Amino acid sequence: MKAEQARHLRQGLEAEQCAYAHLKRQGLRLITRNYRTPFGEIDLIMEQSNTIVFVEVRYRRSKAFGTPAETVGTRKQEKLRASAGHYLQRNRKISKKPCRFDIVAVTGTPDSNQVEWLQNAF
Repeated sequence: MKAEQARHLRQGLEAEQCAYAHLKRQGLRLITRNYRTPFGEIDLIMEQSNTIVFVEVRYRRSKAFGTPAETVGTRKQEKLRASAGHYLQRNRKISKKPCRFDIVAVTGTPDSNQVEWLQNAF
């Protein structure tokens, strides 16, 4: 019998899917999801025009204690930069393209999500 997935993990996956759908509607193309490195994980790696976009997805049910984007602090940014460097070193062809880091902040419930896309967030 399969154990029920923890609620916070399920919500995180739903937020990631919501973010992906939003970015796809904006014309971005998915390269890979959940890229894991010794430094951490990149939720989405996408391409917009000729730019590689490393996307961190954050979810909160409400903004009562701050926005989801505010949870991406200096330490998380360092991990994302290191993970992006790891990815680029293993994909030399892509490494020649310009890159940026975006945050997609998802707030609400699956029935009524609000999505905020912060391009070039750090």
